[in-house]
Amino acid sequence: MDPDFLNVFAQPPACNQFLPENVIGPGEKKKLIKPTSSNNPKLEELKLLLIDWINTKLKEEHIVVKSLEEDLFDGLVLHHLLENLGSLKLDVDKIALTEKKQRQKLTVILEAVAKCLQLEESQLKWSVESILMKDLLSTLHLLVAIAKHFEPQLPMPPNVYVETITIENTSGGLKTADAVEYITENKEKLDAQSKDDPLDELFSRAPDKVDAIKKLFLQFVNQHVGRLGLSVNDLKAQFADGVILLLLIGQLEGYFLNLRNFFLTPASTTEMLHNVNLALDLLTDGGLLNYHVNSE
Repeated sequence: MDPDFLNVFAQPPACNQFLPENVIGPGEKKKLIKPTSSNNPKLEELKLLLIDWINTKLKEEHIVVKSLEEDLFDGLVLHHLLENLGSLKLDVDKIALTEKKQRQKLTVILEAVAKCLQLEESQLKWSVESILMKDLLSTLHLLVAIAKHFEPQLPMPPNVYVETITIENTSGGLKTADAVEYITENKEKLDAQSKDDPLDELFSRAPDKVDAIKKLFLQFVNQHVGRLGLSVNDLKAQFADGVILLLLIGQLEGYFLNLRNFFLTPASTTEMLHNVNLALDLLTDGGLLNYHVNSE
């Protein structure tokens, strides 16, 4: 057996919950945070920030969260939080007492989250089962995604990561794999990607050419959105809410965007972010965007 696996679980009794025979059935695979990451100061900072954020949002409802693992698994807090943030009305019971009811409630809630955040199933870093089983890693990924979508101004610490171990119970025995998983944005990676951007290089080396480039882009945009009776004079201001970008994509790709899928006259940051995220998803799905763009 992999010696790293034995070392991970050769911990004090407090870590007995991680013992494989308790959590890994035949043919199953599970990812766990290594106990060595439990005292990570940046991880603790993120947890405290999320707890304080939730408690501030739900103060008027007299809901107090003390533990992300213990207080979110049944869907009650998530239900109230989503209704508070997005004015979403979820067709679920306020309180689910049995595991069956909790699973049903979480299914509705997480489907609403995926739809609101425009995420495909393959993009989800959480599941009904993992939240129900009080999996901290899944819970953190879920809350960070919700916070980034509804409150992008929330000052989450960057570069928060954990060391994980993935355990698979195969017919030949237990197999393990170690990894490092980021929960918040890896700023070093994003900076490295931005350095590879030819436009960034051009702007840094030839700032005198920027105005000429802007004029070319304006001509290009107006050539296409002008067919819709629109005119763009300021790329920075008029692209901020995602509307022009979505209409431009529709013109270039030759299809009509259903008005029910985006906000034509967005009235809040949340609605603007929805538009921008939808545009970025369309570009990614079309193979036109192969590096990360921060929607915020």
